[in-house]
Amino acid sequence: MIASKLRLGDEVRVVAPSRNLTEVRQDVHHHAVDFWRKEGFNITFSKNSREIGKFHSSSIASRIEDIHEAFSDPNVKMVITCLGGFNCNQLLRHLDYDLIAKNPKILCGFSDITVLHNAVYAKTGLVTYHGPHYGTFAFDREAEYTRKAFFDCVMKDTPIMVTPSETAAKYHTIQEGTCEGTIIGGNLCTLNLLQGTPYMPDIRNKVLFLEDDNIMGDYFCYEFDRNLESLLQIEGADTIKGIVFGRFDDSCGLIVETIADIIQDKVPANIPVIFGADFGHVFPMITFPIGGTVRIQANKNMAEISILSH
Repeated sequence: MIASKLRLGDEVRVVAPSRNLTEVRQDVHHHAVDFWRKEGFNITFSKNSREIGKFHSSSIASRIEDIHEAFSDPNVKMVITCLGGFNCNQLLRHLDYDLIAKNPKILCGFSDITVLHNAVYAKTGLVTYHGPHYGTFAFDREAEYTRKAFFDCVMKDTPIMVTPSETAAKYHTIQEGTCEGTIIGGNLCTLNLLQGTPYMPDIRNKVLFLEDDNIMGDYFCYEFDRNLESLLQIEGADTIKGIVFGRFDDSCGLIVETIADIIQDKVPANIPVIFGADFGHVFPMITFPIGGTVRIQANKNMAEISILSH
């Protein structure tokens, strides 16, 4: 199920399922609001988005109220998140998935929002969008790349050929092959929070899009290694069709040679694996659909990513 595409003049509602709006720098907030208005959208903020509670979030009840209100409001055509954080998974057992399914809307964000994306997709079949927070557009590193990739995904329904940004320069083929399949994924350590719960999407025959942020310092690669191993131990993981890894902050130390070592003896040798696509905790970034369809072609000298349905 794919929600109606965004149109000029539509209302875009900002919600805070993780950290709240008080965590956003004022200059970033004002720049972002100006961006949305100049682009031709009516940007509004959920009533509890500035509520300050424990762990830089509002209460569970307030966050749930805001999400339900956004999906219930017929004027709201897109729900976009404020920030990531660490506790979005607190919401999953309290959400009214029937309400969401009956009022499908575009849902966009990244990082901790990974649990919300994949849970909504698993429980309702609604395609969600791993992409910018509302304030991401306040940052200017290849801003037009992020902007175009986002609007191509949420305003159009034609296939998208994903090309590397100037910052990424190229995608790296780790394993050669071709595949087509449904995307799940996002932030790896956050996705793993769903293991063993009713909110984990079926991994069978999926294409994984994976990234992570460095919260482990010098131990990042060790943590990423074991998190990937954990994901690939899920029943049905031996049937995955391909993996696309995002870009990583330099502090992670996760380079092409390292990722090749990490996937060795973990990933089926006959599936394509690409490293360095423009998503993650770095700018610029693409927007990709959780539950959408992708085609990957990877060989020694070329790697192509085409999002077919979104």
